[in-house]
Amino acid sequence: MSKKLKFRGTGTAIVTPFTPAGEIDYIALERLLDYQIQGGVEMIVPLGSTGENPTITAKERQEYFQFVIEFVDKRALVVAGTGTNDTRSTVANTEEAFRLGADGALVVTPYYNKPTPDGLIEHFKAAGDVGIPVIIYNVPSRTGLNMSAETTLRAAEIENIVAVKEASADLAQCMQIIRNAPKDFALLSGEDNLTVPLVVVGAKGVISVTSNVVPNEFSRMVRFALDGKFAEAKAIHYELLELMKVMFVESNPGPVKAALAMMGIISEHYRLPLVPVKPENRRKIKEVLIQLDTVMMEELEEKED
Repeated sequence: MSKKLKFRGTGTAIVTPFTPAGEIDYIALERLLDYQIQGGVEMIVPLGSTGENPTITAKERQEYFQFVIEFVDKRALVVAGTGTNDTRSTVANTEEAFRLGADGALVVTPYYNKPTPDGLIEHFKAAGDVGIPVIIYNVPSRTGLNMSAETTLRAAEIENIVAVKEASADLAQCMQIIRNAPKDFALLSGEDNLTVPLVVVGAKGVISVTSNVVPNEFSRMVRFALDGKFAEAKAIHYELLELMKVMFVESNPGPVKAALAMMGIISEHYRLPLVPVKPENRRKIKEVLIQLDTVMMEELEEKED
């Protein structure tokens, strides 16, 4: 199999647990990583936007990457979030991830600068020149810039640019990329609730927020879809749909951190400017978790009967 196609299946964009004092909570992080690996996800993605990466210092980033890579210990691929809106910093972060042994790097389109397509290409080329496989990341809702299918396809020709995480929610744009990309270039969904539809038309997986909460169910859904077992994938998709929706009832990672805290995996702490979710949304999250747990328990009981 082509080296480029190893980024396939479910990647969890893991949250960054903090202590009440605001330090990274590595004990909680161990619990979360074990939960993901035992749940069968194929990729761990530290310090994406779900990981509150803008609030992480350079020293913390190195320690965090090293901790995750060593703890995961090849039980899943580690794709380090190294992108910033400064190419030099992005390259330095990517070099650090490569040196520490990450399997890949996730590089977002630069935010705030609003580069032209040619600027995007040069930015991604600089990251690709480091030598580590790079997944580029299009997320217009956070960056204020939608990278067109044409630009993504240009980037797909760059050495070491191996995939795109597409969070534009534009199915036509995604299908244009899938149809015209090199055969060893993967599109990964960046929208949890569009994962199954995108896999049906040729996507190779997802980098997900919701899989923090339900790694087993989410990764099973994706594997069913990749194996062409669409009825099974659709069934899980609809079981998880309300959870996927409520995970974005406020800015990510607020809802997913609230859910993980309710489950006892982490404690719910953030770094400003993020704050805890509103009480009414917390109730919605709890209701969905209770309903989902009920559904899963009923299915388990049916299988045992």
